[in-house]
Amino acid sequence: MTSNSITCIGNTRPQRGVHTPLVQLHDTEARWFAVYTMAKHEKTVARRLQQKHITCYLPLQQVTRFYTRKIKHLELPLIKGYVFVHITAKEYISVLETPDVVNFVKFNKNLIAIPQAEIDLIKRVAGDKLEASIEPLSFFEGDEVEIIGGQLTGVRGKLVSHANKHEVLLELTSIGLALRVQVKTQLLRKL
Repeated sequence: MTSNSITCIGNTRPQRGVHTPLVQLHDTEARWFAVYTMAKHEKTVARRLQQKHITCYLPLQQVTRFYTRKIKHLELPLIKGYVFVHITAKEYISVLETPDVVNFVKFNKNLIAIPQAEIDLIKRVAGDKLEASIEPLSFFEGDEVEIIGGQLTGVRGKLVSHANKHEVLLELTSIGLALRVQVKTQLLRKL
């Protein structure tokens, strides 16, 4: 299995009167976000975003499938159902209006920007043609974590597990206390 990618680069024309005050969208600084696509429509979405002059990235991998009478070499998305877009607030609506885009990836109804370093890592894996697969991130008791969604976004603490519920222990070192808060694992990021 080898990897490749589709990279769409361009500038969109700003839409008049469109301002979206969602978390981490910026008026002038473009940031990376992930969008969900309809099943098996990642390449189509990437092509349509490119036609709109929206910067996007779709990591692809070369896969060989063996059938009874033939061998097929396919180029499939590394992360199924996702396309990454590099946008400002003005381009938000244009991305949502793209056919086969379901929605932006959100945590607690808030958009979360993807750090450039993570996009660069995906590009390196795809560019180096490494065999790769996607697995969910596991959290363990004692992990240092940061909350990435909701009203506690940016707060850091230590993960404490109790009876299949994840709780974060927030240490308030200046007053010598700790708070214990339940947070969904999809709102946590390992430090």
